[in-house]
Amino acid sequence: MRPLAAVVRAVAAAAALAALVGPASAGLFDDDEARRAILDLRARIDQSQKASETRDADLAEQLRQTRAGVLELNNLIEKLRTELAQLRGSNEQLQREVAELQRRQKDVQTGIDERLRSFEPQKVAVDGREFSATPDETRLYNDALGLLRGGDFAGAGAAFAAFQKRFPNSGYAPSVHYWLGNAQYGKREYQAAIASFRSLLAAAPDHLRAPEAQLAIANCQIELKDAKSARRTLEELQKTYPKSEAAQAARERLASLK
Repeated sequence: MRPLAAVVRAVAAAAALAALVGPASAGLFDDDEARRAILDLRARIDQSQKASETRDADLAEQLRQTRAGVLELNNLIEKLRTELAQLRGSNEQLQREVAELQRRQKDVQTGIDERLRSFEPQKVAVDGREFSATPDETRLYNDALGLLRGGDFAGAGAAFAAFQKRFPNSGYAPSVHYWLGNAQYGKREYQAAIASFRSLLAAAPDHLRAPEAQLAIANCQIELKDAKSARRTLEELQKTYPKSEAAQAARERLASLK
């Protein structure tokens, strides 16, 4: 099938040729041939128009489908953007929750560690001796000593006695005997004080406070008007701890007793 433009060009060429030949050649084209040519031309024009309309319809359909596809793609992209934003928000929320859980776990672990440390023995040094003691032992000992230094002899005596009952094998025990004796001496409980000082001497005769404990025993005996026992205690002190400051005080005290 020839295109419409070619048919038009053929008809135009035939008309031009007839004009040149003149009336003498007009008989070459009778009415039937002309009508057939016109009908053929019309048929070709109709076919061309139909083909053009079909192509236009196809293009319109393709354009419609393309637009629908683009719209669907845009909707899908927007949906994916929304889902991505939601996922990002969920991820940020999860990160915050994980961070909060980690912080809480750290706080719990720190609390557990602190509680464990409150029970774990630690090395301490008291009166020239090093030993291990729990934080509770150290706290109760220092509390009792603070009462004694504050002049609360009754409170200090009760606190040291409670310490002895709770921690009978503590490394603080020799010092506790000594300070308990001092608290009892402050309350004028001389017999009880002598017993506490002697407990120190029996448990740790080489203790830093041992010479002072023996001197304190003599002082208690003097307060009890037992000069004879006091002299024996002071003489024993000079023999046992001759280089101590307590021994020098014992010599001076013996002189006063004579």
